[in-house]
Parts: sequence; C-alpha cells; structure tokens
Amino acid sequence: MERRNFIKNGALTAAGLTILPTGSLFASSDSAKVRLGYIGVGARGMSHISEGALRDDVEIVAICDTQESSLKICRSFLSKKGRPAPTEYTGGVDAYKKLLERKDIDAVIISTPWQFHRDQAVDAMLAGKYVGCEVIAGLTLNDHWDIVKTSEKTGMPYSTLENVCYRRDVMAALNMVRQGLFGELLHFEGGYQHDLRGVLFNDGKQYYGGGVEFGPKALSEAQWRTQFNIDVDGDLYPTHGAGPIMQYANINRGNRFTSLVSFSSKARGLAAYVEDMSPGHPNAKINYKNGDVTTTLINCANGETVLLTHDTHLPRPYSIGFRVQGTKGIWMDVNKSVYIEKKSAKHDVWDPAKEWFDKYDHPLWKKYEKEAVGAGHGGMDWFVFNGFIEAVKQKKQPPIDVYDSVTMSVITPLSTKSLKEGNKPQKFPDFTKGKWKERKNTFALDDSGF
Repeated sequence: MERRNFIKNGALTAAGLTILPTGSLFASSDSAKVRLGYIGVGARGMSHISEGALRDDVEIVAICDTQESSLKICRSFLSKKGRPAPTEYTGGVDAYKKLLERKDIDAVIISTPWQFHRDQAVDAMLAGKYVGCEVIAGLTLNDHWDIVKTSEKTGMPYSTLENVCYRRDVMAALNMVRQGLFGELLHFEGGYQHDLRGVLFNDGKQYYGGGVEFGPKALSEAQWRTQFNIDVDGDLYPTHGAGPIMQYANINRGNRFTSLVSFSSKARGLAAYVEDMSPGHPNAKINYKNGDVTTTLINCANGETVLLTHDTHLPRPYSIGFRVQGTKGIWMDVNKSVYIEKKSAKHDVWDPAKEWFDKYDHPLWKKYEKEAVGAGHGGMDWFVFNGFIEAVKQKKQPPIDVYDSVTMSVITPLSTKSLKEGNKPQKFPDFTKGKWKERKNTFALDDSGF
C-alpha cells in the first residue's frame, strides 16, 4: 500500500561509504549524556521512554504525539520517576517537525504507526539527528531507498530497533554458530507467529482485547495496524525472524539476500474472530486481504535458504519459529530442542535446548544480565536500546545499521509484490551496492555498543 493512500483512506491519521564509520572494536564509551527526542509515546514508545528513564546518560528533552491520552501517560510516568518534564509537541501529524528544529537533540526514537516512519526518519536525518526507529522502515521499495540515500547523504545513522536480535536464546545460538557447532550453515527459518487478534481489536477502553473495534473506535495499535490487514496481502512483520537470521548468515557482511517469493493462505481468521466475539458485528463482514498464513522463501548469495512465516490471525501460542540448520546439527525453537551430531546425548534424539544455551550463553548476556533482566521483552529491549545509545555517544554506526534495517524491512513490499504477481520471484535489492562483499560481521563481538 502506498503511504499517501493509507493516510488518506486509513482509519487513523495520527501520529555507501559516506556514512559514519563503524568504529573500532573495544572503543570506550563517552561519558556525555545523550539528549533524546521521542516521536510517538504510545504503548511501544513508552517502552523506550522506560528504558531511557533508567539511564543516567540519557536526557529525555522532548516528546511528540498527536494524542493527549498518550502524552498524559508519559507525563505522569516521568514525573513519578523524578525526571524533568520534557517539552511536548502535538497538534497534528507534522508536529514532530518542530521537535526536529531543536539543536539540543542528538537522536530521536520513532515509535509511530508504520505509514509515518519513512517521512519522520528522513526529516530527522536531514535535521542532523541519529534515528532509532521501530519496525518497519517504510511501505514501498522507494521508501527504503530514500532512507539509505538520506543516511548516506547526511552521514546520519539510521537503526531499526529490532529487539529479537538480542533475545537470550537467539544470541546463544549466534555464539554456537560462531563456534562452528552447527557446521556449515544451510537453512534458516523464523517469522512472526503470534495470535494478534486481541491487538488488532479492542473495546476502545483498553489497549488489548475486550471487543471487536478498530480504527477511531479503538485504542493503541488497533487504531491503525488493523487497516493493514484489510488492505495488504503480504508479510507485514518480517523483521523479528529476519533480523537474527541475518546475523547467523552474515547478510550484508559477506553474504546477501538475492531473491524472494511469497505464498499466502486464504484469509478467514479475523472475520471468524469478530463473529465469535460479537455475532453479527459488521467487522465480521469485512474482506480482510491479508492471508492468515504467509510464507516467504529467500535465496542467499552463498547458497543458503531462508523461510519466513507470518501467522497472526489464528489461535496459536507465540513463537518466532527459529530454525538454524547446518552440516553438523540443528536448533528448532518451537520444540526448544538442539541436536548436534556426535555431541548430543543420544544419536538421533533431541537434547533440550536449555542445556546447550546454558553452556553457550552469550558473553554479553552473562556480563549484562543484571542490567537487562526486568527490562521489556525479557531483557532484549535493554540491549537494543543500549546499543543505539552507545552508538550515539561514540559517534559511530549502531550495531543494526541502515543497510541491515532496510534489508529486513523491505521484505514486506517485496512479499506484497510477489503475491500480487501470482507468486512471482522478486529480485532483492542490494542496498550496499556491492559493499557486502567486503564488510565484516561485528554484531555482538564485544561490548563497545554491542
């Protein structure tokens, strides 16, 4: 879906090498404070506010949102934390531009609906700000190129705040990958397999569940996210699976995605949910375009294959569905199991993954467990936020840089295009323009910003 059409028709209209160098390993942190502006302080934005409020090296100097209810919650939270009241910007979808005019802001955190990310990120980089943006980067292929070109032109880094890259088991598996436990890697799986029906619909009184409303009658994500499921058929949320897989497969750093094809089931889950919750409700008669299960296959330059699954409309327990498979072994997170040939307890019998992940717990998790435990999403929010803040302090690229960010995000418009064209394979853009052949994967090798 085109961004302008979404804003016009949607349910809610609210809110190269010219890039900075990567920086040397083991760089020391600058003690200066990072002055942050927040664009969007709804549910997800408040998670990042919470992380910022815990740190002595962060000043929350400005916040922006179109909804007074969100500003009120943020205002009250910061007051209780003893934090100075930030300047507030509101009044319309362009209110963030006034925030960007401030010279005392080093970086912005963007946590607005997807259709606003591209414009807000581009404007922020043009204003000389580091950008930490929630997924996804943009709605179209051109959006993603715009972000890359702006980052390269201005020298301002852009980072997608993909927290699953830092999940404890994900990083333990990365440690095992780097130590060669799985052998030569051949195949990866991941995705977003999560019952979101209570996120996409609510009663207008609580953020999640309790009713079958969306758009202006609802709260939080149901105000805007549901409309994508009505209008778009494709993988709407690929980054949770793709982000960690990119680290395992060294994507953009010695390897790259080359082509993609998507398949989508019929869409029945959301209408059935509404009918079950409220028989006869008009929202049960909507033609939801987004297939209930979308699968996307991706080829890699070095010969590996990737399978991503988007499954959010049906009753099911949460799972990313990770699978890392090589010539010596395999990890599958759905059954929480690992098998390493000649090293597992029994031949052809799964070991509990916990036994392996306890042994190969990532050094950064062992070092920073105290800081991370208690943070959002099991601690991984602390890591992704910290990585961004340390990058700003050290004036270097974030661990998840602009090329990584757009690569994991552009899967959405490519998937949509593949489905529109009858499952036609799509060529994957090389946002690095060939630099992937020489770039090295330094993600989580040390603690200089992770």
